[in-house]
Amino acid sequence: MADILDWTNADLDQLDMATYEDKAGDMAARLREETGAGRLPFLTMPYAAELKKQLAGLKGYLDGFDHMLLLGIGGSALGARALQKAFHPEQDRPGHRGKWLWIADNVDAYALTAFMAKLPPEKTVVVTVSKSGGTIETVGQYFIIKEWMKERLGDEWAKHMLLVTDEKQGFLRGEVDAFGIRALPVPDNLGGRYSVLSAVGLIPALFLGMDTDALLAGAREVADVLADPALSGETLAGTQAFRLAAWGAALMDKGFTEMIFFAYIPLWASFGDWFAQLWAESLGKEGKGSQPVPAVGVTDQHSVNQMFMDGVRNKACLFLTCPSLPAGPKFPADLPDQFAYVRGKDFGELIQAEGLGTRMALSSSGVPLVEIQVGADGPKQAGKLIGLLGAATILTGWLMGINPLDQPAVELGKRLAKARMDADGLADEKADLNVFLTAQRDLREF
Repeated sequence: MADILDWTNADLDQLDMATYEDKAGDMAARLREETGAGRLPFLTMPYAAELKKQLAGLKGYLDGFDHMLLLGIGGSALGARALQKAFHPEQDRPGHRGKWLWIADNVDAYALTAFMAKLPPEKTVVVTVSKSGGTIETVGQYFIIKEWMKERLGDEWAKHMLLVTDEKQGFLRGEVDAFGIRALPVPDNLGGRYSVLSAVGLIPALFLGMDTDALLAGAREVADVLADPALSGETLAGTQAFRLAAWGAALMDKGFTEMIFFAYIPLWASFGDWFAQLWAESLGKEGKGSQPVPAVGVTDQHSVNQMFMDGVRNKACLFLTCPSLPAGPKFPADLPDQFAYVRGKDFGELIQAEGLGTRMALSSSGVPLVEIQVGADGPKQAGKLIGLLGAATILTGWLMGINPLDQPAVELGKRLAKARMDADGLADEKADLNVFLTAQRDLREF
């Protein structure tokens, strides 16, 4: 089955799409410039051929472990978790006996202590992901796990470590050089939220036995057109990535300040969290942007869908479906009369009916909606989805007049946290922190 976007309920007649569609020529020129200069590796994937070789050489090494502990945060973890949940759900089900992927993506002392207490270090590989090598939440865990590995494995500890970081510089690159730890690079100009189809996401995917070639091939189906050195405005205007971008920008002009990502492929629900970082960190700048809201079908029909349907009319929706999900077991034939409508039907029919009903209800309630329908829930389609949403996000940012590849506001909180831990320098941040901490607080028990 084909992978399609259904624009029927996108409310295009209510939006000023032409304002942005007329910029296709300018956007094509910018894409040619940026890809030609090597600044958009998400689209050009110049690293792909070498990465395939590196992954092939790594497979035998990874096959020697039962557990992978991934240390990373944000884009260093969200893509890996989405792929794990989509294509290796057995870990969450009874009786699992295969590979185990554990993701430490927070400053969580309970979890880190449990990993050290319960994981067998001799059967565990620790993958630390930080492009800069200075992300304290990640590198801090690395320091602690490194000591744990040394205590339990002695001189063999470094053989159980794998670093994914900058190819030339940073603290973790220094660890590679000092201890001979295996390492794969994060390509230059590839930000964390765009990095899932690099070593960042594909190492855990390979460990779990996913088809990494299919993931990359799916993304290339979307990206190759956009990275073509001869890309024209007419060709760009015909791509679904550009049309999504024009739709997203036009929606914001009309006051649609929330973008729901409603996943009616249960195993793909974690792509909502991945999309939330992608959309929010890329577009939330200079007082602009729309808030991404991940939602899971059918679960959230019974919770936040009330707000979507009957709350403030500021919401649009990307609605993810797959018509070829498994049929599952059949409902019994001897059900009570009040449930006669499902007698003998496949359990899988229910989610298709629920998805159709929710899609129609949202549209009738004034929620502009584009359905992303994948023909199958396989890795190639996941790669296409990643490529589509990543490209659409970049183009949306450009149409908005902002840079979708940086995240300046995120850095302030990081600097203040370092000041609180008494890092060197940061005099201004330490002064601001002192004012904040010594201010009179309004404290009340509850």
